[in-house]
Amino acid sequence: MTDSNTPAPDPDAQPTPPPAAPQGAPAGAPQAAAAAPLSQEQDVQWGAFAHLGGVVGFLPSLIIWLIFKDRGPFTNTEAKEALNFQITILIAYVVGSILTVILIGVFIVWAAWIVSVVFSIIAFLKAKDGQHYRYPFAIRLIK
Repeated sequence: MTDSNTPAPDPDAQPTPPPAAPQGAPAGAPQAAAAAPLSQEQDVQWGAFAHLGGVVGFLPSLIIWLIFKDRGPFTNTEAKEALNFQITILIAYVVGSILTVILIGVFIVWAAWIVSVVFSIIAFLKAKDGQHYRYPFAIRLIK
């Protein structure tokens, strides 16, 4: 028994195919929307945060670069610069840790920590004003 308010199905209607899944995704998986570009203020903000994150290590710079590299040119440049500097500092930490056997490593680790904090803060202060900052020394592994 059919409801008089419900229209009868059209026998000539073609079924609508489901939307195509992204390449490599399983069938029926929802499509991810492209991330919106950052505004100028957000771009400068995240670029500055990439430098400030260097106070605690390389992970904040890496995460910011991976998430925002395609959404803002300033953030892409500054996060890469910060990440390269933090990788350089990480290498200094490893060398210092190895050299603690002959006691000089302790001084290397302390010097690397102080340099990391000081230059990360200087870079943050420049970047928050929208100025690009290039560290005086860094192994540029990420181009």
